[in-house]
This record gives sequence, C-alpha cells and structure tokens, in this order.
Amino acid sequence: MVEIYNLQELNDQLSPIRDKGLKIGFVPTMGALHDGHISLINKAKKECDFVVVSIFVNPTQFNNSKDLEQYPRTEKEDIKLLRKNECDFVFLPSVSEMYPENYVAEKVDLHHIENTMEGAHRPGHFDGVVNIVSRFFRMVQPTKAFFGRKDFQQVAVVIEMVKQLKIQVDIVVVDTKRNASGLAMSSRNLRLSEQELEQAVVISQVLNKGQAWAKTYSPVITLEKMKRYFEDSALKLEYLQIVHPETLNDLNQYWVPGATACIAAFCGDVRLIDNMELVSTEEN
Repeated sequence: MVEIYNLQELNDQLSPIRDKGLKIGFVPTMGALHDGHISLINKAKKECDFVVVSIFVNPTQFNNSKDLEQYPRTEKEDIKLLRKNECDFVFLPSVSEMYPENYVAEKVDLHHIENTMEGAHRPGHFDGVVNIVSRFFRMVQPTKAFFGRKDFQQVAVVIEMVKQLKIQVDIVVVDTKRNASGLAMSSRNLRLSEQELEQAVVISQVLNKGQAWAKTYSPVITLEKMKRYFEDSALKLEYLQIVHPETLNDLNQYWVPGATACIAAFCGDVRLIDNMELVSTEEN
C-alpha cells in the first residue's frame, strides 16, 4: 500500500492507472476505521482495479468545535488495518492541502435536503460535505465512490451534488454494517463506555420495531409508536422522522417504496445516527 500526502504525489500514482483506462474505486473516510469501512473497501476491490482510501477529519462539516476536537483519531491503527485489508493507496492530506489559500467554495442548491434532519440540527454541515467530497472527487478522479447507507442523508446530498456539478463518478451505496447487538458501526462508538454501548442498542431496536409496525400502520402512527418506545430509553432523542427515500420529505398517511426512518440521538454526550428502510421496493 502506498501512503500519499499531497496532490502531486496523488497524480504521480494515479495518472498511469487512468491512462490505462483502469477503474479507480474511492472510499472517503474521517479515519477511526472499523468493519463498516472495510465492507466499503471490499466492495470497491470487487468492482474496481485499484482502491484509494482517504483519511481526513474535515473541519468544515463540524458545527460544534468540541465535537471536532473529540473526534477519534487513530491514524497509525488505520494504516495497519488498511494494509491488512490490501488497500492500494491511502491519501492523508493536511487541512492546507484540502483548503489552500486560493480555494473557492462550491455552491450547490440542495433544496429541502439541507433543511431537514441533519441539515436542520447541524447548520452548515452539508456545505462542508459538498466542499470536501467534491474536492476529493476532483483530486482522485475515481470511477466509483463508495458510501455507507448509515449516512443516508449525506448520500442523498452527494448524489445531488454530483448531478448538479456534473462530476463523472458512479456513487455506490453499501448497506450499514452492524455489530452483534444491532448497533450500527460508527467511529463515534469508540467514545462510548460499555454501559453506553448497551444503552445505544435502543436505536436499532426502535428502527426494527418501526419496520414491523409499518406492515400494519400508516407512517404517522408508526412514527408515534416509535417515539413512545424510545421515550423509555436512557438516550436523548434529537430527531426521528420517516421520510421519502429521494426527496426526504416526511411521510404521513401513505407509504412509498423505500420509505426510511432516520434517527439521531445522544448517548451521554456522543451523538449517534442511524436509519432503516421500513418499506422495501419489493413490497409495493
């Protein structure tokens, strides 16, 4: 595996691959890698000739400076894990490399996507996502980019961004990887105590309950039942919504294929997100 730290090195390594018409798979990460990231890498290895993984904690998508400071950083362990899993390249740029003095921010009209759920509770977050992901796409020039479904709304933002900026890349969404308890794998889980890890399982439990209730009740009643179920937990709910899979508009009386429940909650001072498709495309 080759470690790359700047754009010149990146071009030196990837230009010959592009010239041969080979496929480059890209997995953008903020480090603190886990099996969820490895599932993205494995998918990329199957579909592409070479795989590039970036590790960069992007300051512009944190609207809370304390959250940025506390975000887990495990670079040495991450590099070892990538070597073990036969990644081809790891890109480890500095903040100045990603945001040079002459950098001009990208502007994308995200419509309703940026005003609901994560967008409503983390102002400016998706501006940061648009800028860092578009910058990476232009630097790496991947054939395909791989994202986890756990970041459901972020994926919707990236797909809309690619469309508006006319970036030539295929977005591949990979199912959420969960541990044995059902908790979605996340770098933030490293900040949870053993007790909090047990308490956090309620997030996936309420999503599974919603999936079962959706077979009998309307979206609005299913949501009410999910919220009541969650009230008995030790976590503090930030939002829980059932949305259309593309527009992210709230669903009320009628189900649509791909209807998805999205949740954000605090376990102690750690903010966790998750989602689950409640009505599959096969059911409608």
